[in-house]
Amino acid sequence: MWKVLPSHIDGAIVTLKLTAFSVFMGIVLGTLLGMGRLSQRRTVALLSGAYVDFFRGTPLLVQIFVVYMGLPQLGLRLSNWVAALTALSLNSGAYVAEIVRSGIQSVDKGQVEAARSLGMTSSQTMQYVVLPQAFRRIIPPLGNEFIALLKDSSLVAVISLEELLRKGQINVTRFYRPFEIYIQIAIIYLIMTKSISFLINWVEKRMKLDEQRLAS
Repeated sequence: MWKVLPSHIDGAIVTLKLTAFSVFMGIVLGTLLGMGRLSQRRTVALLSGAYVDFFRGTPLLVQIFVVYMGLPQLGLRLSNWVAALTALSLNSGAYVAEIVRSGIQSVDKGQVEAARSLGMTSSQTMQYVVLPQAFRRIIPPLGNEFIALLKDSSLVAVISLEELLRKGQINVTRFYRPFEIYIQIAIIYLIMTKSISFLINWVEKRMKLDEQRLAS
């Protein structure tokens, strides 16, 4: 167990980096898609909806294979790191889009009307009134998405990216002790997910305290 722990920690660092970058890209993409789904332009709304339906309705493993093995047929060859980041980001963007959409719709319409009555344009209303409030409300589901993607990132082991699970597979072939190795990997995943949950809960409590102070 001690022999394989350093390599598993290295793999966990790769997993965290991959997840963090993917969620960041997913938030950027998902915010655009979420607003696109609420767009009054029918074409934009339909395309955004089609994207979300495709990536939420197909397995992530298939999406990884399409990016890593399918795109080279079109002349676009990606390294396993870039392919994993691309697939996870595209997948995360679809889920974040629904989170953002629900967050935007949860903002009271009266505030939107008040902002427009003050002379704000639609884009200014969205930027300064709607999105700040929406993002406060979607922090918990965004945290759940981070945790879900952290666990789903183990699927990129199939394209030989040496994240946590792949490190474990390599160590199993070296030491032939799968039970101990996979138990250790499970414990490391548990530590990471619980740590992220604790951090999200702390941020949520701090934001509630700030809102209470502003209200008082």
